[in-house]
Amino acid sequence: MSLQKQVMTAMKEAMKAKDTNALTSLRAIKSAILLAQTESGAKEELTEDEELKILQKLVKQRKDSAAIFTEQGRDDLAQPELDQAKVIEQFLPEQLTEEEIEKVVVMTIDDIGASGMKDMGKVMGIVSKELAGQADGKTISAIVKSKLS
Repeated sequence: MSLQKQVMTAMKEAMKAKDTNALTSLRAIKSAILLAQTESGAKEELTEDEELKILQKLVKQRKDSAAIFTEQGRDDLAQPELDQAKVIEQFLPEQLTEEEIEKVVVMTIDDIGASGMKDMGKVMGIVSKELAGQADGKTISAIVKSKLS
């Protein structure tokens, strides 16, 4: 079942349950999908990679907003953002732990023979492609930096 159909099904359930937080999150997903489809022209369906990127972007936006609200002492605004991020994350593949990401990073560094920070771009490109949807870029970047420095 495509992401769009899954979101529509979840929206119906959220409406029946009168879950406004879930409904807001699901509407954001639907809106982002529709925008991506209109940008790409006549193409009907988005690829799975494109859908993953959209979902990751939405989760990242929510988490960044929550972090800013928390910094400013506005926990009342941060909590709904985090709740929405949880709803959106349901449609992403299971996230890897830092240890699992570290294994992939170390393997990649060994495979390409990376020796220092000058090779960070190469390592990041390969690892990001391999772990698409399973880990966020910040975590991957932090691990790659620690291993190459």
